[in-house]
Amino acid sequence: MSEIDLINKNNFTFNKKYGQNFIFDKNLLEAIIKDSGITKDDEVLEIGAGAGTLTKIIAQNAKSVVSYEIDKNLEPVLKENLRECGNSAVVFSDALKLPIADIEKHFTGDYKIVANLPYYITTPLIMKFVKQTNRVKSLSVMVQKEVGERLTAKNTDAQYGSISVILDFYGDVKILRQVSRKMFVPVPNVDSCVVQISINKKKYDCNAEIFESVVKSAFSNKRKTLVNNISKDFNLSKDVIFAILKELNISCDIRGDALSTKDFVEITKKLTK
Repeated sequence: MSEIDLINKNNFTFNKKYGQNFIFDKNLLEAIIKDSGITKDDEVLEIGAGAGTLTKIIAQNAKSVVSYEIDKNLEPVLKENLRECGNSAVVFSDALKLPIADIEKHFTGDYKIVANLPYYITTPLIMKFVKQTNRVKSLSVMVQKEVGERLTAKNTDAQYGSISVILDFYGDVKILRQVSRKMFVPVPNVDSCVVQISINKKKYDCNAEIFESVVKSAFSNKRKTLVNNISKDFNLSKDVIFAILKELNISCDIRGDALSTKDFVEITKKLTK
């Protein structure tokens, strides 16, 4: 029985509150798993199991998969759809609200994340697993196209912002593939893409907490120069910041959105001293 038939059989109704848009195309799902680099040695976390379409293919390609699903109305659908997947488990809980430690009890070591993320919690979920643990090797997640472009933006792009810099600081971010809105049921109002974040917390050598504060300050008021924002938020003399920028050969009139991640790292190092 197909997943669509299972949904109909169990009288399941899509809930807008949970941002439920499912993919049933097996070729696309298999391509996403291939892109993610999942192997039989990998333990995988999925957030938003839905009807279990992606879960089933993860289970076929990974050592094990633990899926979190917030909607208990999907329990009979998932139970039947995954009955032959002995290496899968579904937890009916909100992964965004749970402590990382509770989630990681399901894994024996490091793990990967593969998910068709509900759009309304995309950014907080990504940042939770990027920042709060050292056990995630990579995240391969379906996100709204505009969000994907923002997550992967460089300082030459209009979409460039603080999250672009912060994610680049913690690893390497790229768009794996574009996905048309027509591939989803029900059809959303936007197209999507699959973004992969390969975690590398040793990519840059500087204090992560201070770095994030500097980046957020730089983007807090885009119309103002870096000097004005940093001076205000860090309670520092503008002359001190001017001196740092001059030493780094950076224009004193520069704004945050013109700086690269490496620039922010060097500025952070100087501020830390």
